[in-house]
Amino acid sequence: MAERRIAVFGAGYIGLVTGACLAELGHHVTVRDINPERVRILRAGDVPIHEPGLGDMIARNKERLTFTEDLTEAVNGAEIAYVCVDTPPSASGDADLSRVWAVVRSLADAGDLKAVVMKSTVPVGTGARARALLDEIGLSHVGYVSNPEFTAEGRAIQDFMAPDRIVIGQDNDTAGALVTALHTGINAPVATMDVKSAEMVKLAANALLATKISFANEIATLCENTGANVTEVLQAVGMDHRLGAHFLRPGIGWGGSCFPKDSEALRQMASNTGFHPQLLTAVINVNNIQKRRAVQHLKDELGDLAGKRIALLGMAFKPGTDDMREAPSTVLASRLLAEGAQVRSWDPLARPAAGEPWDSATRYPTPMQALGGADAAVLVTEWPELAEIDWTEAHRVMRTPVMFDGRNLLDPARLREMGFRYTSVGRP
Repeated sequence: MAERRIAVFGAGYIGLVTGACLAELGHHVTVRDINPERVRILRAGDVPIHEPGLGDMIARNKERLTFTEDLTEAVNGAEIAYVCVDTPPSASGDADLSRVWAVVRSLADAGDLKAVVMKSTVPVGTGARARALLDEIGLSHVGYVSNPEFTAEGRAIQDFMAPDRIVIGQDNDTAGALVTALHTGINAPVATMDVKSAEMVKLAANALLATKISFANEIATLCENTGANVTEVLQAVGMDHRLGAHFLRPGIGWGGSCFPKDSEALRQMASNTGFHPQLLTAVINVNNIQKRRAVQHLKDELGDLAGKRIALLGMAFKPGTDDMREAPSTVLASRLLAEGAQVRSWDPLARPAAGEPWDSATRYPTPMQALGGADAAVLVTEWPELAEIDWTEAHRVMRTPVMFDGRNLLDPARLREMGFRYTSVGRP
C-alpha cells in the first residue's frame, strides 16, 4: 500500500474518526480545524468528543497524525483533501454549505493536490458545483470524489474499519482509484458510481433507517390501542429474511446528527424539484409526534403537570455517546417546562448546550438522586446502568411511582410487582 499525505478539514466526529482511521491504515494525516481550543485539546493528547476507541487510536498513531489551525501546514504536501465539515440546515431548510465552499476555496494553493473527497453529507448536485469551483480556482487537474460516511456514534471506529460497503462517487477513474486505494487493508465491497448517485446513497440510506423506526412506532401505537404486544409483533416480523429485525424497534423517537438533518434535507431537496415526498414527510411527522407522546402518558397518569417533578433518565440521543444533537430529551424537557413541571435529569456523558431548556432543568450525578422525590420518571436513553439500578429503592424514594419507559428497557411485570404505575411503548 502506498502511503499518502492527507489533509482532513474539520475535527468533529467525522473528521476525527476519518483522520484517525486513515492514519491507522498507514497514511500521514493532518487534521485542520478553525477552532483553536479544539486543536489545543487534541495536541495535548485529549479528545473533545466521546467515541469508544478513538482516543487510543489517535495516541497509537501520533507519529502519523497531527492537528493544526494553519491552512498552509494542512495542505503542505497533501495529495488528498477530505472535507468533513458541518452542513447544518439553513433558514430555508436547505443544507448550509458555506463551510464546504470555504474549504474548497482554501485549496487554491495546494500544489500537490490530486483529489478532493467530500465526506460531509451534502445535497445531490453539490459535486457539480464543487467541480466548477475547483476549475475556477485553478484546480481543474484535481479529481473530485464523493465518499459518504456511514458511521454510527458509539461504534464509529468499527464502522469505518469494517464497513458494510465503501461508496466511491467519482468524476474520473483516476481520482476514484486513488481514494479506493486509501482503504487498502479494509475488507469491504466497493460500490463505484457517479458523484450524484453517491450523494443520494447517504441520504437514501438514512431515510430508510428512519422509516423503519417510524414504522415501528406506528405499529407500537396500534398495539397500544388494540392490546397487542409490539415486542412480540416486531420480533416475529423481523424474522422474515425479506425484512430483517434491524431498526424495527419502537421508542421515544430518533435524534442525533444524521437522521433528523438528512431526512429534512432530502425532503427539502425533493420539494425544490417540485416533488412532494409523502412517505418521507409522514416518517418525519411520526417521529416528531412520538417525542411528545411521553408527555401525554404522564398527563394521563398525573393530570395537570404544573409543579410536578419529572425525572428524565438519559439525555444523549442514544447510549454510548455524549451527543445531544436533536436528542428527544430536549423536546421532552421543553414540553415539560411549558406544562409547568420541574425537570430533573441524569446522563453519564451528555453535554447539553447552554440555554433552554437545560438551564431550567436540574442535573443529578446518579439516577437515584434524580428520582428522589420525583412524581414520575421517563426512561429516555437506554443506558445499561438503568437496567441495573435498584428499582425497589427507586420506588421507595419517588414521591409518586409513575414510570414511562420510552425505550422498553425494563421488565413491565417486574416493575408493576414493585408497585410502579408503569407504561411503555406498544406493550400492554
